[in-house]
Amino acid sequence: MFNIRRSFSSKLSIVLLLLAVPIFSASLGVLFNQSRKIIRKEAVGRANSVLTTTMQRVTRSLVTIETATNAHSWQVPSNLHPDSLLAITRRVVQLNPHIDGCSMSTEPYVFPQFGRYFSAYTVREGDSIGTVVEEQYEYFEKVWYKKPHDIGKACWVDYYDEVDSLKLTLDGMIASYSKPIYDDDRRLIGIISTDLSLLRLSKDISEEKPYPNSYFVMIDDEGTYIVHPDSTRLFAQTIFDGADPREQAEIIALGHEMTAGNTGHMNVTIDGESCLVCYQPVPGTTWSLAIVCPDSDVLAGYHKLTYIIAPLLVVGLIVILLLSRRAVAHAIHPLNLLLEKTQTIADGNMVVHIPFTDREDAVGRLQNSFARMLQSLNFHMGSVRYTTDQTQRRNEELEKATRLTQEADRQKTAFIQNVSHQIRTPLNIIMGFTQVLGDSNGSGTALSFREELSQEDADRIADTMSHNAQLLFRLVMMLFDSSDSGLTEELNAHKHDIVPCNDVAREVMIYFHKHYPNIPVSFYTDLTDDFCIETSRLYLMRSLRELFYNAGKYSDGQNVTIRILRTDTTVQFVVEDTGQGIAEANRDMIFKFFTKVDDLSEGLGLGLPLAKRHARNLGGDLTLDASYHNGCRFVLELPIKL
Repeated sequence: MFNIRRSFSSKLSIVLLLLAVPIFSASLGVLFNQSRKIIRKEAVGRANSVLTTTMQRVTRSLVTIETATNAHSWQVPSNLHPDSLLAITRRVVQLNPHIDGCSMSTEPYVFPQFGRYFSAYTVREGDSIGTVVEEQYEYFEKVWYKKPHDIGKACWVDYYDEVDSLKLTLDGMIASYSKPIYDDDRRLIGIISTDLSLLRLSKDISEEKPYPNSYFVMIDDEGTYIVHPDSTRLFAQTIFDGADPREQAEIIALGHEMTAGNTGHMNVTIDGESCLVCYQPVPGTTWSLAIVCPDSDVLAGYHKLTYIIAPLLVVGLIVILLLSRRAVAHAIHPLNLLLEKTQTIADGNMVVHIPFTDREDAVGRLQNSFARMLQSLNFHMGSVRYTTDQTQRRNEELEKATRLTQEADRQKTAFIQNVSHQIRTPLNIIMGFTQVLGDSNGSGTALSFREELSQEDADRIADTMSHNAQLLFRLVMMLFDSSDSGLTEELNAHKHDIVPCNDVAREVMIYFHKHYPNIPVSFYTDLTDDFCIETSRLYLMRSLRELFYNAGKYSDGQNVTIRILRTDTTVQFVVEDTGQGIAEANRDMIFKFFTKVDDLSEGLGLGLPLAKRHARNLGGDLTLDASYHNGCRFVLELPIKL
């Protein structure tokens, strides 16, 4: 503490550190806050991607069951016989491994020999299939019969079979696609119902998870759980049960969103833990599927980063303190030298040399002021010496005049000689030390430091150039294409090339696989390999490469297809992919220069506008097929001959 009080550099370093700490902390706080937002945004996209993929699997299973039911239901009116109905239900289950059961239940007294009730039923039990006429019971009040009977059309229903009549290993939890059957006179014959095990559906849903502890939940239009990792809640609880409107308003809001068939995401506290929930309605049903991702999984990497940043923050502040102290000490070094010299003058030793400096700061001006002050002192001392010499000569001239004057002159001469001796001896010593000090100040330390700093900067610049060379080249070429410089000359030089269409497509596919080796590409063509068009091969290649680049970058990375079609006067290059596609509101923007949808995705917003301009310069056009809804489909159409 005593050294800190006496050391100006230590005090100034601590002040600098106190100023740096809040700025440094605020910067890190902003960085962490933005990082948290980015991680949550990425988590929403990741969860929605998995949810969409899972929804496609669920929809595929449901559509398969609907198709199988519809494909056999038309046979019922023309084969209205007990044995035929048994055969139809058996054929539905036997030909479709995703179906667990199928029943054909008729209206009262359709078959008098069976009385009021007749229900042909086929069930899958492991690897075997059993077909029976069910025992008589009041199935007219069952939801799988009553709901399609009342609304007069096919629908999906979910229910819990308390008697477990299916004998399935799923505790009686069933989803059924039920469809009313009418005869030629539009009279209701009965209901054909195809059953799906909710346990099987739950396993299919849970195949893929974005995070280790995430899980899926499915509810019906009343909020009842039909898929949930906690089996005790299935068909026994709704999403609203036990939710306090004041403390758990998010769960209630989530329940209303899902039962209303909306799509979106919310942050909800479930069982005391904050979770991200993304939800979508199941097409063709009154159900809604949601994926629940705990924040502990979503922010796991974020929390680990916190544990790393905290020690780095402490180490960084210590390094700042040490470097600032060293820099301050170097900056105020001339002040310490001035202090030593002024103390020497204060002790009565006027033989001191203070050099001038080129520094223009306060320290430099102070040093130059002391140097000028010392020059003034030396000048006045020289004047004193000159006056003394003149006085000595006068005293020597008056020595003969009087003895008193001679004695005074002798005493003055002795005094001046003594003073001269006392000045000359220490002056020689000081000049020697000054020469040594001058040699020390002429060392090459500063030059060495500058050379080391320049090499480090050169290495950093070289690494940056190496890392971005390829991207810069692409961007520069796109910027060149976007300008009018050289465009007309280059286009006219290659506008009448004879270009084989299939070869160009294969060449672009090879280029695409170099950048996206893991994405499969399908190629279909209506043309022979020797079919050619008259156009610019260079601009056709650039346009197709950009379409493939966008397909690889923005699709789901599963399917990219190119088709070559021919009309009477044109050839169409169709590039399509599967994925989220482009929202209808953004379709007018994609062909505008320097415009991007996401502002969050790479690029300058030049690729598609340049491709469209190339197509128009070649007499054709580039359009987005609005009728394609599974992703993006771009159609590049060029004339066969210019």
